[in-house]
Amino acid sequence: MPRVLALRIAAALVLAMPLVASAAATGRGNATQEDHFLAAREAFERGNAAKLATHAEALRGHVLEPYVEAWRLRLRIDEAAPGEVSDFLGRYGGTVVAEQVRREWVLALGRKAQWELLGAAYPNLVNDDPEVTCYALQARWRRGDESAVDEFRRMWASPRELPDGCVPIAEREIADGRMTVRHVWERARLLLETGQLAAAKRVLDYLPQADQPDDRTIDAIQRAPQRFIAGAEKLDLKKRANRELLLFAFARFARSDPDAAAAAWTRKLQDRLPPEDQAWVWGQIATQAARQHSPRALEWFASANGIALRDEQLEWRVRAALREENWAEVRGSIEKMTPLGRNEPAWLYWHGRARSALGQKEEAQILFARVAGEHHFYGKLALEELGRPLAIPPREYAPTPEDVTEAAANPGVQRSLALFRLEARDPRDAREVRLMAVREWNWTVRGMDDRQLLAAAELARRNELWDRAINSADRTIGLHDFTVRFLAPYRAVFSEQSRSQGLEESWVLGLVRQESRFITNARSSAGASGLMQLMPATARWVAKRIGMNNFTPAKVNDVDVNVALGTTYLRYVLDELDGQPVLAAAAYNAGPGRARKWKADRPLEGAIYAETIPFNETRDYVKKVMSNTIYYAALYGGDTRPLKVRLGMIPPRRGGEGYAATITGQATVE
Repeated sequence: MPRVLALRIAAALVLAMPLVASAAATGRGNATQEDHFLAAREAFERGNAAKLATHAEALRGHVLEPYVEAWRLRLRIDEAAPGEVSDFLGRYGGTVVAEQVRREWVLALGRKAQWELLGAAYPNLVNDDPEVTCYALQARWRRGDESAVDEFRRMWASPRELPDGCVPIAEREIADGRMTVRHVWERARLLLETGQLAAAKRVLDYLPQADQPDDRTIDAIQRAPQRFIAGAEKLDLKKRANRELLLFAFARFARSDPDAAAAAWTRKLQDRLPPEDQAWVWGQIATQAARQHSPRALEWFASANGIALRDEQLEWRVRAALREENWAEVRGSIEKMTPLGRNEPAWLYWHGRARSALGQKEEAQILFARVAGEHHFYGKLALEELGRPLAIPPREYAPTPEDVTEAAANPGVQRSLALFRLEARDPRDAREVRLMAVREWNWTVRGMDDRQLLAAAELARRNELWDRAINSADRTIGLHDFTVRFLAPYRAVFSEQSRSQGLEESWVLGLVRQESRFITNARSSAGASGLMQLMPATARWVAKRIGMNNFTPAKVNDVDVNVALGTTYLRYVLDELDGQPVLAAAAYNAGPGRARKWKADRPLEGAIYAETIPFNETRDYVKKVMSNTIYYAALYGGDTRPLKVRLGMIPPRRGGEGYAATITGQATVE
């Protein structure tokens, strides 16, 4: 049979096959091939090679056979012969399972010090990570490539555990005196500052024995830093170890109470440390104060001017300045960032706002133009600053039936769809199976052009894989289909419940797109479930509040039940939070108490409130919900007010308003 005809037949079968579990028997009892695949996966997870082999026999010719072959090889990767690995990679080159095998092969070669083979295998990896990078650096270093040492130094300066492959380079650099005690302490300080206690302790082992601080002292500082600070008068601060421990104590103390840390950072104590250490402590206190919206954050940042702040610290300096509407400070802090940092869309926009507020209109327009029109929160705000309306890109291309058939014939797409069908068959590990399916899909579409992406998106839409349809359509560069990017499945349910609760449907859709991408059985690692990602306690509370007497936790994934509960809760938080959608979105993600706590003592521009949310996840969430709302309104005939108008002003914190979480004391989502 010609290959093209075979592909068309396979594609037709995929298009006709609903995403439900297949019951095709294999002839081995009543077990299906799907049963064998799930059992094979369990055997792999348990490291049971013999059991995996028995299930592999039943999966010959199955669309997911490459996974089983890969698992068998991965279980014995340290003993595998190069030819065996090459054969697998030759047969499955370009697939996600080949990438997984290749990565583990590179790590195995590194562990066995087979540098020539590693040097040949590493360049073929598509994705990189610190573990494989370090072994590749070691291979180059052993060949005398001096540039490998420079790249290693960048790894050394990163706030993460040093992978095994980089350890020999570190040991040699220290033994030969090219890295000194100063370099060790700089790395340890960075790790301690970012909360990586175990990694910091391992780095401190590189110090001479007499200079190593006691692990128990580090643990005690982690638990109660103020106690160590209280005894600082007795410390010999001429010793580097004692100074570093004191700095660590202040960094820890500032995380919980920056005001108390600042009070403990007395002039007498400061005078006993070098100026750069004094500035470092002020940088720690100021950053944590900015995260907690302390009005003294800028004052303390000013005391840290003796050191170069990291981009993350400068971002919080900008946020503190935004809450004070200190536009000169906003501009100055952004200009101190690295080029990579200040060219992020958020900082391009706020740099433009600062320039505009300071009367530098032409410079502001140039900055806005660099980000305007991009399909994200700050792209829309910049567009509005330029006085230009939102324009939905026209749908210039629709996939033909042949395009969709070709997408369905793609082997990676077929494997992904097969995994999605298995999701319902494995309730214990459904989340993990779904992650496999998503990973396969994403890997497959990563190199597609716009037409292929839109065809894949249409195939996903037909299979009710709403998240993959949105994801694929989101990737296009020149040809777009925003009706797929902003799908609205279950529209009738959302319309009815939004109308019943007096909520704007576009806002509800924007929130659900961010919560679950319309996947009815979505479940977060924190336990939130369904379209609107309700936590169990929240779902029970709302069900009781509206008199849903027959509610059980099993019903939370039912579309009608989930949307009824979710919109009721959303109405509740909107009413509790001044009818302000930005506050309500923050509350839906992080809890009403936190959303109240993040208000200011005076009215605050909605965009500034969103930018200064302390939680990275919630800050990103609120921006995306509000940005999504704009598109849903434009596509489905809703309220077309500009984003900045929608964001509005956040009313000041009322007397007695603080961090008293309502209902369950927990966020509704992870």
